[in-house]
Amino acid sequence: MSKKLNIGLFGFGVVGQGLYDIIRTKNLNIEIKKIAIKDASKKRTLPEHYFTTDKDELLNNPEINTIIELINDTEAAYEIVSTALKTGKNVVSASKKMIAKYLEELIALQTEHGTSLLYEGAVCGSIPIIRNLEEYYDNELLHSISGIFNGSSNYILSKGFLENMDYDAALKQAQDLGFAETDPISDVGGFDAKYKLIIAAAHAYGVVIDPDKVFNLGIQNLGASDIQYAREKNLKIKLVPVAKELDEEHVTLFVLPKFVTESEFLYNVEYEYNGVTVQAAFADQQFFFGKGAGGHPTGSAVLSDIAALRYDYQYEYKKIKTSAGLNFTNDIELCIYLRYDNEDLVDLLDFKEIKERYYSGTYKYVIGKVNLQKLIENQARISSDKAFIAFADQLAGVTLATA
Repeated sequence: MSKKLNIGLFGFGVVGQGLYDIIRTKNLNIEIKKIAIKDASKKRTLPEHYFTTDKDELLNNPEINTIIELINDTEAAYEIVSTALKTGKNVVSASKKMIAKYLEELIALQTEHGTSLLYEGAVCGSIPIIRNLEEYYDNELLHSISGIFNGSSNYILSKGFLENMDYDAALKQAQDLGFAETDPISDVGGFDAKYKLIIAAAHAYGVVIDPDKVFNLGIQNLGASDIQYAREKNLKIKLVPVAKELDEEHVTLFVLPKFVTESEFLYNVEYEYNGVTVQAAFADQQFFFGKGAGGHPTGSAVLSDIAALRYDYQYEYKKIKTSAGLNFTNDIELCIYLRYDNEDLVDLLDFKEIKERYYSGTYKYVIGKVNLQKLIENQARISSDKAFIAFADQLAGVTLATA
């Protein structure tokens, strides 16, 4: 029999409101007791007695046994979640940056205090990828996980490819619709996708990786010539996070724009939708598709975790506890497309081989194999030169540099 959950909710923005909308249509033995907010003057859709600006009214309330954390302040979110876990309250969170940054500490807190932290809503909105990695694939060898993990950047790319809208106009529309923040760098720069990838990789491979060590390059330097090139080759450009097991000892993670072919599932994932491709040794290739942003899609994932807590569900972190000793590495080689202005950048990236090269008065590109370390070393130069880089191969082409 399920137990009664008395909820303390932190944050009542798009996702918090979406969650409330869903909960009130259900009969799940769940009650929201109090909601912590930052701005008490903002008009709300619920009576005033629900709200407080004092976090301790939720964290120190013995009647509240479950905390839902849906705020956008990483450090404040960690303080809320860690305090709740230490005081015996179970937690559901959608804060991907906080979870990716503090995952090792959060796992330790759950083990020490016997509490549970669930975070399906932090990774790809309505797509149930974490629970599947944790449960369905717990004994499966996974060759790779990749996909479209950020609806904002995908919306911008879809506008460019399907509607011929330029980058700045598409970004402005995404911001107006609430898909992208006023400062959009987390989305378009690949940071948001990176945090989600790190969380997924922990459940897929048993590795907990510092986000600062994972390379991410976004779509902010995308130009009309890059879109034209892709169209001529019958390709699309998507921002794709990749986690790939290279051999029995090494795994790599990175986020890059990617040229996607018609034969790939991601080719038809458009606008704010997300898609996750799992390549497994025995189950082969499987694809998950759904809305990756929005109050109701993300709220549904949060509610799924809340419902699971009624039966004391916990992540077992099976692959972390039984890790075969996989080590994270950036010492890999991959084939990239580089559109550039300054020849010095080509020299700095030290291409191992060049497959294709083109020069014109206003457009120059080179396609060839580089070491990821060279991209990391020259990331600031890539940004300042407004160069655009895309992964230009299939995942099988990502190999250890020493192999």
